[in-house]
Amino acid sequence: MRHDEPMSDREILTWDLFGSASRELAQTVADSGFRPDVVLGIARGGLVPAGSLAYALDCKNLFTMNVEFYTGVGTTLDAPVMLPPLLDATELDDLSVLIVDDVADSGKTLELVFDFCRGHVSEVRTAVLYEKPRSVIKADYTWRHTDKWINFPWSSEPPVVDGSGVQDA
Repeated sequence: MRHDEPMSDREILTWDLFGSASRELAQTVADSGFRPDVVLGIARGGLVPAGSLAYALDCKNLFTMNVEFYTGVGTTLDAPVMLPPLLDATELDDLSVLIVDDVADSGKTLELVFDFCRGHVSEVRTAVLYEKPRSVIKADYTWRHTDKWINFPWSSEPPVVDGSGVQDA
């Protein structure tokens, strides 16, 4: 983020606030009576929330799917694309699955993974930290609604570089 950008046009999620948010989101899932057999995190942004929810819900089966959609701030591919290695959907047969992502912005990524799972699982639900009004899918569990750009603690800092100052490719 540039230093001259106003902070008021962004949601700022700190590590401390994330800790509270993930516990609150997990409590909402637990209170609904849904007990997932598998927590499925959408990489990359959904991995940290998925791990936190899996621990909070005492779910030891944590799977991931890598989906690319955003290529930069506000820039996307035409449609989200699943990247290899692909999850074998038959591993989800007859299980209850909680799909987790950091944000349902357009909702297209969440919708892609939901549709991928739907034909195999006994039940599928979705959980996100943030949901935006334009999302094509409404998550079953949402911590907050916003229409702002979100600074997540795991993606707000630039990548780490090696001691020479050169970023590894």
